[in-house]
Amino acid sequence: MLLRSATVRDLDRLTARVFDSATRNSGARLDAYRIDDTFYIDIDLPGVDPASIDVTVDRKVLTVRAERKRPEQEGLRLLVAERPMGTVTRQVFLSDNLDTDRLEARYDNGVLTLSIPVLETAKPRKIEVSGALAA
Repeated sequence: MLLRSATVRDLDRLTARVFDSATRNSGARLDAYRIDDTFYIDIDLPGVDPASIDVTVDRKVLTVRAERKRPEQEGLRLLVAERPMGTVTRQVFLSDNLDTDRLEARYDNGVLTLSIPVLETAKPRKIEVSGALAA
């Protein structure tokens, strides 16, 4: 019986850790979509100082890092602290068809929007079909 209760306790701890890490990463949820010849990624980063946002691309791996800090104020005594603080990281594997040299980033109302044009060579093109030649 002792072994069983220790196992249940361990499972409870593991479950709490999983849910805790899911809560911490919830500030980095994203949407990815394409409009015409541009690919977009919107990443939720509420409460983040724009100066702390770091966007890098290395071998088609896009990495976004940002830090959310709790304001420091003299005399501040937290009563409830549910909002996750610290560094948020999100990685996205990009297609070879995207022009990462022209990637643009904009941060507005707690959302980081990345726009990446599709490479000219990857855009669909129309092929002209010629008729048979008369003999």
